[in-house]
This record gives sequence, structure tokens and C-alpha cells, in this order.
Amino acid sequence: NNVGAYRLDEKVLNVLGAYHQRIDEERGAPRQEAPGGRDGGQDQRMRAVGPETGRFLNILVRSLTAPTILELGTSFGYSGIWLAETARATGGRLITMEVHGYKSAHAQTMAEKAGLAEHIDFRVGDAVAMIRELRGKVDFVLVDLWKDLYLPCLEAFYPKLNTGAIIVADNMIYPVTEDVKIYARAIRTKPGITSVLLPVGSGLEVSRYEP
Repeated sequence: NNVGAYRLDEKVLNVLGAYHQRIDEERGAPRQEAPGGRDGGQDQRMRAVGPETGRFLNILVRSLTAPTILELGTSFGYSGIWLAETARATGGRLITMEVHGYKSAHAQTMAEKAGLAEHIDFRVGDAVAMIRELRGKVDFVLVDLWKDLYLPCLEAFYPKLNTGAIIVADNMIYPVTEDVKIYARAIRTKPGITSVLLPVGSGLEVSRYEP
């Protein structure tokens, strides 16, 4: 697990290491899902993208200059560390959205330990409503929240994409649901979008907006 290849600083490496330990422990434990797949605010599963996807996100964002990065689904903050690290490196900023305050709070604590909190704007609430309220445009979007929100979120953020914006949606191969299929069809029909499905992590739909 060669996360050091990026010359990530020690604080960031330590925090990623703590997350990786938790991810490994979770993979070895029996799954306990709430009815309907959603939790009422007690879910402790990381559901993190994993190191391969994290590195891939980091590489992609490094190709942008001073990007505004939008993360839909903070969860416990793992992918946000990879995104915030590259926001710091490129002079950008990360806006991350989460419905559960306790998850966002944990992510904020970890970002502070990593020395990255000042590059992150943590927002808690309904993602679609918060996207609509966003001022300004975005250059990178990570879509990794409840799958039935993928399409409503796409409709909300599509008008806010800068030329050259990159959109990455997670869980596009595993676990396959009707909602992710709907998202894949929808984003590929949007004007100006070029899209490819990559077998990285749980499957990533990587799209670029060039009107």
C-alpha cells in the first residue's frame, strides 16, 4: 500500500493509516445493514472508497488549477483527506456535504489531525438543497452518497459545472443498483459530457464537461 509515493506529509500519512486500519477491520467484520439500507444516525460503517480510489482521485484533481471540489457524501472523511490534500497542493478548496452531523464532525477531527481542515468547508444537511444553494461553479465533483440521490444530485450540480470539470461517481460496478444505472445513462446524455466506466475500486464513472 504505497501511499507514500505522493510524498504526502507525515500528518496526512498518519491519518490515512488510521483510516486504512479501520477499513481493514470493517472488511473482516459481518455486515449489519439498517432496514432499507439507510441508517437513522447510528451507522458506524466507513463505506470508504479505499486507497486505490483515493489515490486515483488525488491524481485527477492534481491536473486542475485552484479547483473548487465538491464532495457529495463526506461519511467519516476518508476520501476528503485525499481531496483536501490535493486542494492544498493546487491552491483549491473542498466543499464536502453530509446528511449526518456526527459523521461530518468525525471527518473534521481527522482533517484537523491531518493539518488539512483549513482547506475544507464542511456542510451538513440535504445534499440536493445545499447544491442548489451553492454560489459559484465547481471544477470537480465526487458523487458517493445514497444511490437514489445520484440522479437528483446530478440535476442539481450539472448547471454549476465549469468548463473542463471532472465528475467521478463511485460504486458504479459494485454493488450494481438500478439507481446507478439510471445515473450512468443520465450523465451520458447530458450535453458536453464525455464519460468512461473504470474498474477502479468499486467501479468509477469518470466524466468530463466540455460544452
